[in-house]
Amino acid sequence: MRFFITDDDSAIRSILSQIIEDEDLGEVVEEAEDGCLLEGHILNLKQIDILFIDLLMPIRDGIETIRHIKGEFSGKVIMISQVESKELIGEAYSLGIDYYISKPINRIEVLTVIRKVMERINLERSINDIQTSLNSLLNFNQPKSDKSNILNEKRILEVGEFLLAELGIVGENGHKDLIEILQYLFKYELTHTFEQHFPTLKDIFVQISKKKLGLSATQVDINREIKASEQRIRRAITHSLNHFASLGLTDFSNPKFENYASKFFDFTVVHQRIKELQKNTTIHATQTRVNTKKFIQVFFYEVKRLNSEEIFKYR
Repeated sequence: MRFFITDDDSAIRSILSQIIEDEDLGEVVEEAEDGCLLEGHILNLKQIDILFIDLLMPIRDGIETIRHIKGEFSGKVIMISQVESKELIGEAYSLGIDYYISKPINRIEVLTVIRKVMERINLERSINDIQTSLNSLLNFNQPKSDKSNILNEKRILEVGEFLLAELGIVGENGHKDLIEILQYLFKYELTHTFEQHFPTLKDIFVQISKKKLGLSATQVDINREIKASEQRIRRAITHSLNHFASLGLTDFSNPKFENYASKFFDFTVVHQRIKELQKNTTIHATQTRVNTKKFIQVFFYEVKRLNSEEIFKYR
């Protein structure tokens, strides 16, 4: 992995570099003392995988810098700061940072976060490789037969059922909605590519609602079904979050927790839910918000990964 560290404190830059070097996590390509020295396209040219950036800097702070490079920089962002303002941290996450580390620097926390981000990067690269291979196959050799597509669809849906069981969602009301979405995305991909464009949530919900209600459905009925489907899926995702938070509360080394929690949910969201469970906060009282779009995207690509590796076959 290739790292870039931005912090006006040279001691912090040195500590982070030393941790990365000691643990053989990759190469610190460059350092900067202020966000005004960063440009998204330059970071991409340097092939930066992970950018460390301080929240408070004298000329251009972390928030403004992320706004500046957003849309250009394709790597992951880890923010570091001694500021504990929920508003600023929330704004940083809304702009797309992957993790937030509080100062003073804790070696164990830094290592944990870096490894989680590296795992996510490797997952995304695997997904892209699978996607590229599948698209190449589809383009090189057009679907051999409708029967082949039907068999592939059946297997994809079987893997989807298996994954939902792993995620603790089987039996939830949103379970069927997620399978219908998986089926829609599978068919959509036969004639489209997701390399440049993944269907919007609105498009997905509109299509599965129309399919469920039929051609005679009115727009009012469709809108009502879209809203109901969204609610069912949000509840199912929240149930999955609670499932993994419970596993993490009991044992952070639980294989399912390690394998799925960081893929489907942001680390801070899982951590917050664990803390709520520790305090015996009721589920309905939690303010934790789930990212439906991310969950659906990861669900689809994870099903394809499991299918391609034939993991489901040997369960």
